[in-house]
Order: sequence, then structure tokens, then C-alpha cells
Amino acid sequence: MIKFWSYQREYKKIKYSLLKKIDKSINNGTIFFGKELLKLEKSFTKKYKAKYGLAVGSGTDALLISLKALGIKSGDEVITAANTAIPTISAILNSGAKPKLVDIGDDYLIDPNKIEKEITSKTKAIIPVHLYGQPCKMDKISQIAKRNNLKIIEDCAQSQGSKYKNKFTGTFGKFGCFSFYPTKILGAYGDGGFILTNDFNLFKKAKRIRFYGIETVDRKNKFKDEYYSNENGYNSRLDEIQSAILNIKLKSIDEFITKRRNLAQTYMSELQSTGLELPYENLYCKHVYHLFTIYHPKAKQIIKKLLSKNIQTRVIYPYPIHKMKAYKSSKKLKNTEKFSKGIFSLPLYPHIKKKKIDKVIRCLNHITSNI
Repeated sequence: MIKFWSYQREYKKIKYSLLKKIDKSINNGTIFFGKELLKLEKSFTKKYKAKYGLAVGSGTDALLISLKALGIKSGDEVITAANTAIPTISAILNSGAKPKLVDIGDDYLIDPNKIEKEITSKTKAIIPVHLYGQPCKMDKISQIAKRNNLKIIEDCAQSQGSKYKNKFTGTFGKFGCFSFYPTKILGAYGDGGFILTNDFNLFKKAKRIRFYGIETVDRKNKFKDEYYSNENGYNSRLDEIQSAILNIKLKSIDEFITKRRNLAQTYMSELQSTGLELPYENLYCKHVYHLFTIYHPKAKQIIKKLLSKNIQTRVIYPYPIHKMKAYKSSKKLKNTEKFSKGIFSLPLYPHIKKKKIDKVIRCLNHITSNI
């Protein structure tokens, strides 16, 4: 079976150093907020050229904490794309706000030309989702936000290491939110997330919210490091074990991204004659190919035939947000609805063997020539 994603080969490669690091971390006597977490926060923030960063319990928490730190509340509206993951919408709703969904372009990303008409007096923020590893058109989105006095929170769950006009995603808005879910560009062996910001006051607030509203940054605050809450917050801690794992893997992240891009180019060059709509890299963008997502009107038939050849695929996402029972609306979003019926993603991750990619290509060429 060619799995859509697997961590086994990666684990075998780093097993010795990983277990040694975990053992050392546990023996240090600190489970939370120890040396490994501090190292991760410093390294990740520096690598992606932001001023401040903090690790949290998940990518969903990163979004929710960012929304709360910006004062987003009940009655407010937040604009985002309709073909995002559920957590983007869940975070908005759990902040008390209402999501305003915008259709996408042919690149599967929020269409900047359709944002402004959704803005009302209640709109407070925009969450552009850098889906599948490709950055949104941040110059246009930033201009819209500035004109309308809106805050930007970037959903970078799938875009770590990607760039727009040579600037890392996660550094355009007030906050950049990342996920360390195992399948992501930098994946833990459990849950985890990260928040980047260049605003010190917002950093302090997000850090308070992360841990029950307890002040841990401002040394002028007499309650620093004491069990005293300054505002209502959450419990969103990244433990030392996951931090240690991420510290090891972060060292290889550029290599992982290069492998993803090379594998994507192999798919691209070898699938040109299949009739599949292949992904493309937008102007000024560095795509990191968290997913290699393609479109075909007969996607279900192709997926079924690939599975018969022991090749797994995934549909991300099969249901647009506005078509789900929990968030259902009568809104019509043409491209979002069209692509949801014909998209699927091929196996692509740094430790997949090249011969498996070659088999996927052979099978796709054969299948598409006979449907």
C-alpha cells in the first residue's frame, strides 16, 4: 500500500536521537514551560523572521488566542475562505464572532476581489488561509485591511516556510498561526501550534491568554510568575516532550521543504498529459506543497481506481464549510462548491520513496487515458 502519509521512515531515521532527547527532557524534571519549549520558541521565531513567538496546544488554539488577543468578541465578524479546515471556523465562532465566507479563485485561495463586498460595520478581521502550502495574495489583502481598518490573522497551518514576495507567511498580519499536527510541514508526534507576532503588547496578551490569564512577560507586573489571573484565559500548553521532538525536526525543515518541492515538480512534469488540473505556483510565491492537490471532474472514479492499485489519496476538503450542518447557509460560492466535488490530493511527504511516486504517476497516466 502506498500510504497518503506516514511517519514510520522518518521515525526510524531519527529514533535514536529522538528517544535520547525525550529521556533527557523527562529527567530534567520539567514537563511544561521548560528549556525545550523556550528553545523552540526562540528558534522558530528567529527562523521565520518575527520579533515574538509562543508555542501553544494546537493550531486551533493559536487562532482562537489570536482572535481573543485582538479583542474579537460577540457581534463581530471575521472574513475568511469557505474551503478552509473546520478549525478556522471553529476558532472564529468560539471567540464569539461570526465567520463571513468568501469564495476562492482557481488557486484554491481566498479571492481578494471578493473580500470587500463582504465587509460591514461589524467586520473586525480577515483570516487569509494559505491553503495547501501556497501563500494568499497578501499585498491585495493587506491593502483591503488597511483601507477598512481590519486586523489580519494569517492561518499558516499548511504554509510554514512559504513566502510571498520573499517574505515568510505568518509575518504580514498582526498574528501568524501555525499547526504542528503530525501531517504538517513541521509535525509533532501529537498536537501543537505556534503564534508569531511583531507587536510586543499583543505578544504579552496572547501569552497571558495561553495560560489562564497569568502574567509571565511583564517584569513590572508584581504578579509575574505568581498564580494570579489578570484576565480570563485558556489552558493551551505545549509540553516539553513535543517541544523536544519539534526542536530535532526543525533543524531539517528546509530539507523537508526542498524534498516536497522536488516531488511536486516530478508530479507536475510527468502528469501534464493526463487532463488533470495541476497546482501551480502563483507569481511572487514560494509554494511549500504541504499537499499536492489536483482537480478532475471524474475525481471519484480516479480515486477508486487508484485505491484498487493500493494507492491512497485524500479529499481535502470534500465539503465546503457553508454546506456542513454545523455552519450551513444558503450562500452560493461557485468555485468553492465546484472544486470540492473534484479535488483530491496525492501522496507527498519528505520521506516517501521515489519509486512510490513513480508508481502513482504510472497509474494516473494509465487511468486518465481510459476514462
